[in-house]
Amino acid sequence: METASVFDYRELARKRLPRQLFEFIDGGAFEEQTLAANHEDYSHILLHKRLLRDVSTIETHVQVLGQQLDFPLILAPVGFAGAYARRGEVQAAAAAKRKGIPFCLSTLSICSVEEVCQVAPCWFQLYMLKDRGYCRELLQRAHAAGCPVLLFTVDLPLVGIRWRDIHHAMAAGVSPQTISSRMRTLWQYLTHPRWLLDVVVRGRPLVLANFIKAVPDLKDLSAFRQWVDSRMDASLTWKDLEWVRAQWPGKLVLKGVMDPEDGRQAAALGAGGIVVSNHAGRHLDSTPSTISLLPGIVDRVGDQLEILVDGGIFSGLDIIKALACGARAVLVGRAWTYALAARGETGVGEILDIYRKEMAVAMAHLGVRNVSDIDRNLII
Repeated sequence: METASVFDYRELARKRLPRQLFEFIDGGAFEEQTLAANHEDYSHILLHKRLLRDVSTIETHVQVLGQQLDFPLILAPVGFAGAYARRGEVQAAAAAKRKGIPFCLSTLSICSVEEVCQVAPCWFQLYMLKDRGYCRELLQRAHAAGCPVLLFTVDLPLVGIRWRDIHHAMAAGVSPQTISSRMRTLWQYLTHPRWLLDVVVRGRPLVLANFIKAVPDLKDLSAFRQWVDSRMDASLTWKDLEWVRAQWPGKLVLKGVMDPEDGRQAAALGAGGIVVSNHAGRHLDSTPSTISLLPGIVDRVGDQLEILVDGGIFSGLDIIKALACGARAVLVGRAWTYALAARGETGVGEILDIYRKEMAVAMAHLGVRNVSDIDRNLII
């Protein structure tokens, strides 16, 4: 199939991955209303087209947190990416480096921060786990490896309920050890031989590499996820942001902000940026889409820190709409994961080319030559 959009790569990933894995990356919380709204609300934003402007050159470069990007997109942290393709985080980081944008490594990665940074200095994402010793060690390792930016994810006091994960024995509290569950999982693996050879055979070691001392080899994805879920810290407060700021010498971004006052507090405690994010609708349903909240947050705290946004961004046109609403840049997660599962590093590179080309073409039709000229005047 000739691939034209993110949705084409989603279909390729659906065919290539065991269903348990595909549903894990594709699903959201409860009825998935927020998951759907994140993308659907972009369709309600209409753009103002202007004519007869010289658009013979289009400039997509932008500076984010002191770093020059070839276009305003960042590969968001995605857990267990090394389970979707062999050494998946390394492949994604390599593709991002070639395309001139940052890759952000998840705390819950198959590849270690050291392994990924040998390919490209990446951003690092931190979940605050109950053991502060692990967190301190992770921050030290990430800084030593050369990570310039820390994304501190704070919107996950408890892991959400995803009905799809329960159906496929990927949810916390669902035993993967029943004979029927084990047989279904084994059958999924055996009926996806390309994935099995690429990941399970050639992609070892399959471990949570950033916790190599604490976690045994990956033997069952659902059991692995339950280990992680049991260590999330529901007692997290603003004091913990102060602690992280004291531990981390680089740029600090707070991920998961949905309220302007939280953004103001983040700035007061030393964050240089925030990500307007509802965790892609994966942990709580019936919350607003990120794009619907973005303008209000920008109006209240946009002069205090850099504002990024994620959730539902599946085209270059969506990027333009997010920038018009005030974002400095966007993060995408599912999209690059689909591409990684479909075609590895090549697929991630292809999807980044699609985003950039779509953005440039849309800018030309809107009569906009530079990213710096994208503002709310473009919105009808």
